Amino acid sequence: MKNQPKHVILCVADSLRYDSVYDTGVGMPYVQNNGIAFTEARSAGCWTLPATASIFTGKMPHQHGATSQTRAIKKEIPTLAEQMKTAGYTTHQVTANVVTTDIFGVDRGFDDVRKIWKQVPANFNKLQQFLVLIGKPRLRKKIFSKNVLMDKMSADVEMAKTWLQFTYEDIFNEVRKITKEADRKNQKAFIFVNLMETHFPYHIAPTFKLDSSGIFAKLKELDALFHHLNQTFLTKGNLNIKKKWLDVLKGRQRKAWQSLSKHVDAFCEEMHNDTGNLVIFGADHGENFGEQGWTYHFSNVTDAGNKVPLFWMSPNQKGGQTSNDFISTRHLYHSILQEVGVPTDEASILHQAQNIRPVLESFWYNHSGKTLDKYKFNQICFLVNDKRFLLKNDQWFMAPKVGDYDAPQFLQLDNGTNPIEELSLSKEDKDFYLKTLKEFQLFSSGISFDVK
Repeated sequence: MKNQPKHVILCVADSLRYDSVYDTGVGMPYVQNNGIAFTEARSAGCWTLPATASIFTGKMPHQHGATSQTRAIKKEIPTLAEQMKTAGYTTHQVTANVVTTDIFGVDRGFDDVRKIWKQVPANFNKLQQFLVLIGKPRLRKKIFSKNVLMDKMSADVEMAKTWLQFTYEDIFNEVRKITKEADRKNQKAFIFVNLMETHFPYHIAPTFKLDSSGIFAKLKELDALFHHLNQTFLTKGNLNIKKKWLDVLKGRQRKAWQSLSKHVDAFCEEMHNDTGNLVIFGADHGENFGEQGWTYHFSNVTDAGNKVPLFWMSPNQKGGQTSNDFISTRHLYHSILQEVGVPTDEASILHQAQNIRPVLESFWYNHSGKTLDKYKFNQICFLVNDKRFLLKNDQWFMAPKVGDYDAPQFLQLDNGTNPIEELSLSKEDKDFYLKTLKEFQLFSSGISFDVK
C-alpha cells in the first residue's frame, strides 16, 4: 500500500456558494498558498443529503438513491467511511447538521459521530429561538409546547442550536481531540466535518440577529427568511420575495463567510502545515437566491446551487496551484481512496480530472403533500465544454455560459432536440451521457408523484 496520509480531514461548509468565496474579496491565504484550488467544481446534488451522499459514495444521486424523496443511500453501496476503515483509518464525523447523521443513514461506516448540538450550551435567548424556529414548519407546533415553555428542550429544538449560534470552534476542538487521541494510539484517522455557519439562516453574529436597520426593514428581512426557508413558491406559485430582499439573504451568507473564513484558514493550517495530513475544504452544495426562479436549495441545477469552492491540500504540500478542469465533488470519494491506496474504478480529481464529466441532478420536493403540480419534475444537467444542457419535463434547455449567476434562465431548445445526440463528442463521452440519461429517467419513473 502506498505511503498514506497520517490523517485525512474533509471539512465542508454547508451551502457555501462559490461566489461567496471568490466574489467577496475574502480569501484564505494559507489554503490558497498551500493547496490546489478547483475553480470549476460542481456538486452532484443540490442540498445536503444527495450532495453529501455523492461525496460518501462516489455516485450520482440517481445511483446512490438519497434524494428528496428516496431518502437513503442504497445499502449495497460501500461508503467512504467504510472504505477508509479497510485502509486502516479510524472514522469520525463531527457535524452541525443532522442530515449527515443517522436520520438518513449517512453515518454508515463511522466509528463515532459527534453531534455538536448535544455538546454545546445554548447561547441564544428565547426571542432569538422563537424568531428562527417559528419559520421551520416541523417545529412550529413545538415552539409553544409545554416542554419548550418549561425550558425542557425537545430533541428538535436542541438540534436547532446550530441554526442559532456559532459552533465552528467547538467543532474544531473536537477534531483536535480526535487527532490528539489518534496520535497517542499511533492510529490514522479519517474525519468528516460539517460547518453550519454558511447555512440558512446564515450566521452573521455569534447568535442569531437580523442584518437590517429599523423595525420595518427587520420585519421584511424576517419575512424573506420565512419564505426562503419554507419555499412557499412551491405551494403558492410565486416567489414572494422581492429582489431587494433576496440580495439581503445573499448578503447574509457572504457576511457569514467573512466571519468564518479566517477561522477555517487557521484551522486548515493547523491541521496541514508540517503534519503529514491530507486536508480538504469545500462546500457540499451552493445556495439559491432567486436564480431560475428558485429559492433555498431543494430543486435546482443552477451554478448558484451546484458550483462550489473546493481546495485540496496534499500532505506537506507547499505552494498554491489552480485547476480549471470541470470536476464533480462526487469524485472526492475516488480521489481520497486512491490517495490512501484503495483502488477505484473512476477518475481522481488529481490525476485524471480531464476525464471527469460532471452531472447535476435534482428531484422535486414534496412540500408536505402540497407541492403544485407544475413543480413536480426532476432535472438532470450535463456540463459539456463551456455549456450546460438541462432536461426537465422531457424538454431540453441550454445555458450558453457556465458560471454566469446573473443570467439564470436556460434557453429552450427546439422540441425533439437531444443535444447529447447532436453534439460533436467522442464515442466514450456520448456513451457515458446517454447511459447516464437512461439510468436517470428509469430512476425518476419509479418515484411516485403521490408520495407523502
